[in-house]
Amino acid sequence: MGRGLSRLWAMIVKEMLAVLRDPKSRVVLVVPPILQLFIFTYATTLDVTNVDIGLLDRSSGAHSVELVQRISGSPNFRDIRTFRSTDELRAAIDNQKVIAAMVIDEDFDRKLASGQPATIGLVLDGRRSNAAQIVSGYLTNIVGGLGADLQPRGAAGGGSVVTNWYNPSLDYIWFTLPSLVAIITSVAGLAITSQSVAREREMGTFDQLMVSPLRVHEILIGKMVPPYLLGMFNGSLYLILAPLVFGVPFKGSLALFFLSLSVYMLALIGLGMLISAASKTMQQAFLGVFLIMTPLILLSGYASPIDNMPGWLQTVTYIDPARYFLIIVQGLFLKAMPATAVFHQLWPLVLIACATLSASAWLFRARME
Repeated sequence: MGRGLSRLWAMIVKEMLAVLRDPKSRVVLVVPPILQLFIFTYATTLDVTNVDIGLLDRSSGAHSVELVQRISGSPNFRDIRTFRSTDELRAAIDNQKVIAAMVIDEDFDRKLASGQPATIGLVLDGRRSNAAQIVSGYLTNIVGGLGADLQPRGAAGGGSVVTNWYNPSLDYIWFTLPSLVAIITSVAGLAITSQSVAREREMGTFDQLMVSPLRVHEILIGKMVPPYLLGMFNGSLYLILAPLVFGVPFKGSLALFFLSLSVYMLALIGLGMLISAASKTMQQAFLGVFLIMTPLILLSGYASPIDNMPGWLQTVTYIDPARYFLIIVQGLFLKAMPATAVFHQLWPLVLIACATLSASAWLFRARME
């Protein structure tokens, strides 16, 4: 037993030195994930701000002027470009100078003054469909607010009180940053693990492992420890930076977070070892990671909701470990997900980890024989 532990410790130290020996490698392992967290947190957002819109005002009355003032006071819009004709409006949208343009008819103020319903035309650039729909929602809310203010006091209804649970200010960073914890740790975990066996083959030291007194499980554990520790380190660092730098609260249990992160890292390490054992060169391992990483992210529900995918594709997402960890990490960050809900998402993750680790061990053993 003592010899087995000493051999395992020697293998772990060897792999840690292989990863951390080069000072440049140490920097690459730590600095890029932090930079990615800062960049992607602000870059991956569906909020639409600082956009230019057009205006064709044929009324020029008091109400239309007030509407324009309300729009110009919104933080979502940068500039309002006025047009004198529909041809100018068409040219501005065609050249993508504005993403939307409002058309106010001549009788707009007259209808409002007489108590009649008045409408406003809105022309959107369909080439940017998602952003155009969001801008349409912004403008619709502003126009609706003006209409509510112009209603007679007695005609106004009771209205409604809107409460946003878990994200009171609807800050998109509160959704993005917890998701990036799952995405960035998966990139680091897969990339490092996939290179371990492939590096031995490319450097010609794989044959030395085969004739060494090390057993297969000792080699596998030794190669899995460095990416596991790095993934846990990055996850812990993101957990600290989220509330201190980005103001995203963590309301859940730390024990459940680290337990889930550990199982998630084991599932990723199993995938990475499977790629590494099947690859003969580090370039093949890199291409294998790229092949796995893209569907891993796209099918996790981060880029688009899983419910919006076709039925057969929703079935495929059940084998994606990022799907489950994404739900867990968002729930722990924003709403203190209870342990029962966490374990409901954790047990499929455990099954995936067992499957990937078993498959990688079998393939690695087959390659050694």
